[in-house]
Amino acid sequence: MTGKRRGQQTIQQAITMAKSNQKPAGEMPRNIFLVEDHPVFRDGLAKMLNAEADLTVCGQAGDAKTGLKGIRQLKPDLAIVDLGLPGKSGLELIKEIRALKLPVKLLVVSMFDEALYAQRVLRAGGDGYIMKQEDPEEILSAIRDVLAGHMYVSEDVFTRSSLKQSADEEGSGALDLLTDSELEVLELLGQGQETDEIARQQEQSAAAIDDQIGSIRKKLKLKNHNALIRYAVCWVQDSSK
Repeated sequence: MTGKRRGQQTIQQAITMAKSNQKPAGEMPRNIFLVEDHPVFRDGLAKMLNAEADLTVCGQAGDAKTGLKGIRQLKPDLAIVDLGLPGKSGLELIKEIRALKLPVKLLVVSMFDEALYAQRVLRAGGDGYIMKQEDPEEILSAIRDVLAGHMYVSEDVFTRSSLKQSADEEGSGALDLLTDSELEVLELLGQGQETDEIARQQEQSAAAIDDQIGSIRKKLKLKNHNALIRYAVCWVQDSSK
């Protein structure tokens, strides 16, 4: 497990610095597949990785379905996966990849709060989690750590008791009753998004999202929708501290 380092390097600076690297004699770069629905971030990340002597991007996808197909065909050493993908979430993609027993390392690079999702990613079979706003240097460090066979999460997350517990020892709190999709909906509600916005983002109908919201409210034993919204907002705020 490796912690985070703080700095001020930008992705463009990382690309510029990496261009001076020489490919190690006799070593082939490790193949990386990107599953990311934001083209600007995906393009910047690909350029940064391709500028590294020991890394190369072998394929890209903007959604989970295309990503799974590409990973099966190209057999990369590592797949970098975002959680907020259209249609099917990155968590579901990770579960599918592990169910197929594909020999690929999986690193989540996402905007979603690591404190809320790292545990579920590791439980689903991911090898690490880092947030998009981290320095490019730290993202590269996370990639190399995972390729070397190590788990990667931040120091803060690693020291939380929830990550120290084994699967058999995990608590049975109310949030543990939520599915991965429901947890994502709860966070989006806590960020102030409306049902229609969540439906568009997840490529589902508003009725389907309403059904999930109803299920969340019942599982959390909240009286009404307003109570759920207050809970979601407070939960997101507390988790980000």
